[in-house]
Amino acid sequence: MVVGEFTQETDLLVIGGGPGGYHAAFRAASHGIQTAIVESMPALGGVCLHRGCIPSKTYLSLAETLHTAAAAKEMGIDFGSPKLDIAKIRDWKNQVVKKLASGLDMQAKKYKVERIQGTARFEDGKHVTVEGGPVAHIKFRRCIIATGSRSIELKGVQIDSPRVLTSRTALEMEDVPKTLLVIGGGYIGLELGQVYAALGSRVTIVELLPGLLPGVDRDLLRPLLKRLETQFEQICLETKVVSMKESKGGIELGFEGKNPPKSSKFDKVLVSVGRRPNSRDLNLEKAGVELDDRGFIKVDGHFRTTAQRIYAIGDVIGNPMLAHKALHEGIVLVDQLAGQNAVFEPRAIPAVVFTDPVIAWAGITEDEAKARKIDIVIRKMPWSASGRAVALGRTDGVTKLILDKATQRVLGIGLTGPHAGEMISEGVLAIEMGAVAHDLATAIHPHPTLSETIGEAAGLLHE
Repeated sequence: MVVGEFTQETDLLVIGGGPGGYHAAFRAASHGIQTAIVESMPALGGVCLHRGCIPSKTYLSLAETLHTAAAAKEMGIDFGSPKLDIAKIRDWKNQVVKKLASGLDMQAKKYKVERIQGTARFEDGKHVTVEGGPVAHIKFRRCIIATGSRSIELKGVQIDSPRVLTSRTALEMEDVPKTLLVIGGGYIGLELGQVYAALGSRVTIVELLPGLLPGVDRDLLRPLLKRLETQFEQICLETKVVSMKESKGGIELGFEGKNPPKSSKFDKVLVSVGRRPNSRDLNLEKAGVELDDRGFIKVDGHFRTTAQRIYAIGDVIGNPMLAHKALHEGIVLVDQLAGQNAVFEPRAIPAVVFTDPVIAWAGITEDEAKARKIDIVIRKMPWSASGRAVALGRTDGVTKLILDKATQRVLGIGLTGPHAGEMISEGVLAIEMGAVAHDLATAIHPHPTLSETIGEAAGLLHE
């Protein structure tokens, strides 16, 4: 066999080794389906593991440690000024990624999933070519596209410079710049902005819209804004970047809008203005797979594309672009392919912004309920009344329930505060099970915990 000339056949081909792709592949193999997965990176895990969720949360956990140590001074414990070893911090992040990637490799071997490194492109509705790997062509009976998404660039403005970072290069953390401009007030920009601010950067954020984190209820955002005002140099809303050029020792920028930054020069710039689907360069047209006007792959309720026996899941089919959504889509799809009566009909897909404080929500938001003219009642529990929050010195949180006014059924939940991402699952379960406020109020929550604020918020309905 000559490397690059071998043609392989498989029952199910999965293109993309992120959370959606590898969960689909492992599930398929567990059903006894012959499965191969093509991934351009040397290891499975996709952007989430190697250049996104896991590296960023690793850095955020270190930032949390710094904040906790600083806050402890008010409680009588002074750790002194921290000494940062950026190389060691970066190495710790790499170890975390390597350990998890190794675990996925073991899982692939356990399930006997054929792993093929390379870039797959369609030849037609039954074949793909693979560039950069030991297999030149793969013939498949069925195919799942799980290629994820990538960062959006500022067209006509963004320049090619090591001083201009994307979410990917920011996580490589070559150094900690004295000044950092973050372009984009979404969750990626805020999370990474807080990481660099904790490590010593003076961070300024620029956002085109009137507020940060669009789509999040403003009362949930308020505690975070209060903290960001102390951590960031400036938050510039309704402002956009119109020019960018490299100059000696930094990046010079031009701004338009209501609140331009005080400085026009920064050591480094992080561009985090959103993500777009990885649907280009797959030669989808050769397979008969159609895209919508935003570049997302069109699918029906069973994840079928416009081509027979070709399916798609995850970021590449649309919002919300969340790893756990892709994961569950992959499992449901493969169960369907295995002949099971599985459906993907979630009532709630939780979202978590891992800032400090964390913001998490699930189900309908207050703004969505008002837009849809749903008659709701809202109950909120401020964490200033939580014994656990007071003991932690973190009373800046809030628990919010959105209930149907007529039935008291839980339609949505929002949390702001430490560990909100871990707490949101109770709300997700309540929404999925059709629980009412009484169910949450009478479920015995341990004391003192932050989670009991959910039961207490539900109990407020009758006050």
